[in-house]
Amino acid sequence: MAKISINIKEATIEKRELIAGIDLGTTNSLIAFVNKETGLAETVKEDGKNSLVPSIVHFESPDKVIVGSAARHYLVTDPQNTIYSVKRLLGKSYKDVKEFEGYFGYKIIDEDTEQLVKIRVGNSFYSPIELSSFILKELRHRAESVLNAEVRKVVITVPAYFNDSQRQATRDAGKLAGLEVLRIINEPTAASLAYGIGLDPQEEKTIAVYDLGGGTFDISILKIQNGIFEVLSTNGDTFLGGDDFDRAIVDYWLEHNHVSKDTLHTDKSLSQSLRLQAEEAKIHLSNHDFYSGKHDSLQCNISKAVFEQLTLPLVEKTIAAILRALSDAKLTSDLIETIVMVGGATRIPLVKNTVAAFFGKPVNDSLNPDEVVALGAAIQADVLAGNQKDILLLDVTPLSLGIETIGDLMDVIIPRNSKIPTSAARQYTTSVDGQKNLKIAVYQGERDVVKDNRKLAEFILSGIPAMPAGFPKIEISFILNADGILKVKAKELRSGLEQSIDIKPQYGLTDAEVEQMLLDSIVHAKDDMKIRSLLEAKTEANQVLLAAEKFIKKNAELLSAEEAAGMQALMTALKQATASDDKDLIQVKMDELNEYSRPFAHKVMDAVIGEAMKGKKV
Repeated sequence: MAKISINIKEATIEKRELIAGIDLGTTNSLIAFVNKETGLAETVKEDGKNSLVPSIVHFESPDKVIVGSAARHYLVTDPQNTIYSVKRLLGKSYKDVKEFEGYFGYKIIDEDTEQLVKIRVGNSFYSPIELSSFILKELRHRAESVLNAEVRKVVITVPAYFNDSQRQATRDAGKLAGLEVLRIINEPTAASLAYGIGLDPQEEKTIAVYDLGGGTFDISILKIQNGIFEVLSTNGDTFLGGDDFDRAIVDYWLEHNHVSKDTLHTDKSLSQSLRLQAEEAKIHLSNHDFYSGKHDSLQCNISKAVFEQLTLPLVEKTIAAILRALSDAKLTSDLIETIVMVGGATRIPLVKNTVAAFFGKPVNDSLNPDEVVALGAAIQADVLAGNQKDILLLDVTPLSLGIETIGDLMDVIIPRNSKIPTSAARQYTTSVDGQKNLKIAVYQGERDVVKDNRKLAEFILSGIPAMPAGFPKIEISFILNADGILKVKAKELRSGLEQSIDIKPQYGLTDAEVEQMLLDSIVHAKDDMKIRSLLEAKTEANQVLLAAEKFIKKNAELLSAEEAAGMQALMTALKQATASDDKDLIQVKMDELNEYSRPFAHKVMDAVIGEAMKGKKV
């Protein structure tokens, strides 16, 4: 008789719903839950041991993606196709990150624009949102496998310093991973919950949360009273973390081996090998006085004293941020009752000792600093599941609110589940020279294309002074009051021109309709992202073509016939690509045109400077 194998785990998967907490980190990510039997928060551990999922994504092919520990060794063997520290890129433009480009093993697209950054892998282009979604999918898969339960709803944490664009990008990544993001909460709030601070409704406390992770640093001053967390102030640096301590070691080794830093740009394998070895050295020096190593012919030695000397300026930057946060909160260091330490980099003795010395009291680091944020997110998720009644949850808006932008896309201004009352604003500009009127169409919903959402209202901001495209600064403000009434204001900041409208955003929507809109947004998330990416690529390509045509017309005398013909050929190729529905082809042709035309822009700049300096002595 033939034996038939069956997947027992898959066959017996529970249909119970689990709301999980996720710490989407720069270096590592985790997922946690509250154990129903013990009532305690726990991280999901692979093989019962390791809770950390390295935030690394490797593309073996466009259809085969490897995430986590299995992707780690590809940092050295295939750096161009292995993405790490993607959290540092969320909500960022190329201009924000170009200074650090040489330290990334992969290609970041240099478009010299304010557009959100893109990463090129082969002939495919990915946004940080898409890359983050791969990490979130891996976390979800791990939780479902280990816990034998379905995970669809989550709470995700972000640094308190994250701006609206970065928070929205995190939400979008969750949606693309097939998750309903119930809340985005600040990492310091999550850390406080993990330490049990604020769970007792009678407790009143002022605390500082010092969060030094792989790529971001936050200091937050929180007042906790009657179960309510009030952020008095935040400060920090979205580009300061353990990665920078590693970089200090790498730079030291390069200098002592007489190797130029430019080598890291050209030899990505060397760059990644040294980065990983520097991380090993950093960890070793937390418990030893000297690290000795070698990479090929390079001597990789460093003492604890030298490491502390190199990294003291980084630690001092965090202390300066603490002083700013205390000043903003109108407090002095002696009024802080508890200092909570979060993030793997807080294990560095210099960090821990310097912070304790600044506050004049021992720091609270009894919980695993890598896990504390995920544990707190799980507790918040448990509150949302209705299992903890003592923590106050304020009313929230049930669906996202936003406006229509170029390409019929929905740009969210107030995300779903934002506490109300609330307000948010974002700046826009015109797309046509001399544009005098701007239509503001307000929508409610979770889909990327406005036709799939519910239109609430529209009005015209008319009488904008005639200016070149991109020059007007139009601020769209959403103010949502406690009664659910939405006031939308549009103001052209250069002229002071203003128009507004009041809207009741929930009219005519039943709970069932809201649920269906949420379900549709998750089911269609992948298709929505494809449509959004294609429409954004086409819009951007048309703007690049318009800029290129203006450039040629204005600077024809500075271009040779061959150079002008080369640009025209690439512009024609981009126009043809824009007529297709191939987002990656459009990006490739746009990248080629940008790369080809960049030297001409420098040539024009040199000519302008030369003309301006004629007859002047320097």
